Amino acid sequence: VIQAVFFGICVLTDLSSLLTRGNDSQEQERQLKKLISLRDWMMAVLAFPVGVFVVTMFWSIYIYDRELVYPKLLDNFIPAWLNHGMHTTVLPFVLIEMRTTHHQYPSRSCGLAAVCTFAVGYILWVCWIHHVTGVWVYPLLEHLSPGVKVIFFAAVTVIINIFYLMGEVLNNYIWDTQK
Repeated sequence: VIQAVFFGICVLTDLSSLLTRGNDSQEQERQLKKLISLRDWMMAVLAFPVGVFVVTMFWSIYIYDRELVYPKLLDNFIPAWLNHGMHTTVLPFVLIEMRTTHHQYPSRSCGLAAVCTFAVGYILWVCWIHHVTGVWVYPLLEHLSPGVKVIFFAAVTVIINIFYLMGEVLNNYIWDTQK
């Protein structure tokens, strides 16, 4: 969903940019700048770190033991192409976006705070679903003791923050105007 919303905003930004080109309307220019800021923020805080996280974590766990993250039973309901759409294609598309469009990252402290807020919010949502249904969204969590879950959730939050920093470094490297 994050990727779909993000790339939808990218398309909207590009179309708005094309449609307002050569226009002297300051209001349209102001609205376009807001849209570009939203696109850049979403790339920095959600699309890149969450996208890279999903691909690396999903496939790492899947290779180790697919039943921990994507039970074979799901193959009956979710075709392979859709699984790859959710867990594979995210990475090349987000890398292509980073290479083709310069994104203005927020200040490091604001960016990391936003990534942490998202990570903690998602973890709380996963825990809430378990509390209400008695089923963990990710089967891996059934095999972890409460203490190990806390460590796992903390590690996941640290990893997603590392991916945020990697995105910032990569963006700065690609778009370094000094080169």
